[in-house]
Amino acid sequence: MDSKAWFERAKQVIPGGVNSPVRAFNGVGGTPVYFKSGKGAKVQTEDGTELVDFCGSWGPLILGHARDEVVEAVAKAAADGLTFGANTAKEAEFAELVCSLVPEMEMVRLVSSGTEAVMTAIRLARGYTGRRKIVKFDGCYHGHSDYLLVASGSGLLTGGISSSAGVSPAATAEVFVAPYNDLAAAQEILRNNGGEIAAVIVEPIAGNMGLVEPLPGFLEGLRTATAECGALLIFDEVINGFRLGPTTYGHMCGVKADLTTLGKIIGGGMPIGAIGGRRDVMQKLAPLGPVYQAGTLSGNPVAVAAGMKTLELLRDESPYLRMEILGQRLAKGLNRIAAEKGMDLHCAQRGGMFTPFFRKAPVNNLADAKACDIPTHARYFHHMLDCGFYTPPSAFEVAFVSAAHAEAHIDAFLEAFGKL
Repeated sequence: MDSKAWFERAKQVIPGGVNSPVRAFNGVGGTPVYFKSGKGAKVQTEDGTELVDFCGSWGPLILGHARDEVVEAVAKAAADGLTFGANTAKEAEFAELVCSLVPEMEMVRLVSSGTEAVMTAIRLARGYTGRRKIVKFDGCYHGHSDYLLVASGSGLLTGGISSSAGVSPAATAEVFVAPYNDLAAAQEILRNNGGEIAAVIVEPIAGNMGLVEPLPGFLEGLRTATAECGALLIFDEVINGFRLGPTTYGHMCGVKADLTTLGKIIGGGMPIGAIGGRRDVMQKLAPLGPVYQAGTLSGNPVAVAAGMKTLELLRDESPYLRMEILGQRLAKGLNRIAAEKGMDLHCAQRGGMFTPFFRKAPVNNLADAKACDIPTHARYFHHMLDCGFYTPPSAFEVAFVSAAHAEAHIDAFLEAFGKL
């Protein structure tokens, strides 16, 4: 059976035929591709084709598909037991490793996804401060809990909506939304409502409206403004964390968040998430404090084994400079080819992350991202797919260069793009 046949079969038993909306290809049209296997920088599909993968399971496969050491660690852990719902030595060792790599995380709680990590962070901020309201930024996606689906990015944008049915008005009433990179707007919200606000949550580098970097002073200004009104600052680093170095972006840029959420990469491809930060805040979590959070699969040995081996390899091998060089080669190549062809395109890039925005000017916020030529992005996606390259099937997502990519993959990608 090929991808089309599998998609038709899946639609009979799975809503829309997919278990996550962006996989439906609604943002680019056509039939979703079904993957069969992956190794290194490449995947094989149910159609019998081989693709160079620049999506990397939306970020966690920073070492590439099926890295031998990670697979071996998973197999060994699985042989000893898939889950216990009880304490294991490995989860303590993993927590020690995360805290050593991210000094701002004085304590860490493991969960099963980035969404769960953010949900816990918000509850913890409310429990710690005794306040209810939060501030988020337009276009930043923090998972699918009710109060964070207000003016969200990622799959919601791809679906042409900025919120979700089924979200309680009471939940949205507790959320203030400011444009990303608009420090003045955030400061005004905090000035006028500071005594009610538990936390400001932000992706320090936005990754769910495409790659959008913080303007100079934006994160520093949020740190100052939250400290002044007694609100907590939460960095959602589900995408940023360990992507640009063997630590968080917050640590690298010198802005100390009160709480940080992690996911994706720290599981090396297995489901895991984490929340960590100031000791006095983290100690409000049960069983020490009154803020309840629990999960049978939290810190399960298989995900911990994958994550531990991944973080150790990232720490010891440090592939970041190489990924930065490859990322720059790709982005500069795309911008050069676009200029030669008279194409409206600006490729944003940081480290191994990149997004080709189909407009001339840089993108600084959601309004800029929405102003891009989305139909041209869809044409680009299918052209590159036909040429043997898999990129995110949405104009509002980040693409990734992994440690498994080589110059030859980048040069072939640029050669194919030149034929668009």
